[in-house]
Amino acid sequence: MDDKKMILLSDVSKIYKIGDSVVRALDHADMYVDKGEFVSVIGPSGSGKSTLMNIIGCLDTATSGKYFLDGQEIADYSKNDLARIRNKKIGFIFQDFNLLPKLTAYENVELPLIYQGLPVSKRKEQVEEALNQIGLWDRRDHKPTELSGGQQQRVAIARALATHPSLFLADEPTGNLDQKTGGMLLDLFHRLNEEGNTILLITHDAKVAKEASRSIKILDGHVTEAKDQSEIEEVV
Repeated sequence: MDDKKMILLSDVSKIYKIGDSVVRALDHADMYVDKGEFVSVIGPSGSGKSTLMNIIGCLDTATSGKYFLDGQEIADYSKNDLARIRNKKIGFIFQDFNLLPKLTAYENVELPLIYQGLPVSKRKEQVEEALNQIGLWDRRDHKPTELSGGQQQRVAIARALATHPSLFLADEPTGNLDQKTGGMLLDLFHRLNEEGNTILLITHDAKVAKEASRSIKILDGHVTEAKDQSEIEEVV
């Protein structure tokens, strides 16, 4: 196993049985993401993006094939093992933010650290560091309804940052943002990547996909490398 690889999928398939029908959501997929890369995965609705994200994010397992995350093979892990990996290795950033409405920005960022079992002093240190990194420490006592969409997404990024993950997995992160705010978010991803973070961004937007240093196409469960910008645009 190449120790430069953060993500490595080898001949991965995911098959669902729906009644008498068989759906091959991923079809013998091969792909990799090196440590420190900023890579986008682009495909239209129904292409297999969500299935791919769920497998990479340890939310689901493949029907066949091998998946290595940060050098660890995932295939035979138990649900508890997968939960531990999600909490310690992956920083999730979702289109719908997934913030708890009754908690403040501080408490939302702190929550995964509580699950990690960190003491109060260490949690405070990491929450403060994360909120300062995305420029929202002064909004730490605000609840999600008191924040703009862009601020909520930045809190979601801070929640991912606070756990010091190996991988940031962003699923349509600009989908609910206006163009200006989405651009600011992509600038933040570039900064995080320049600081050495590995980012995998899943999108159906060709303009967003082009922000990454490399793009991977997915269509009808087939995963291939995009050779240039014209191939990115052809996918959608």
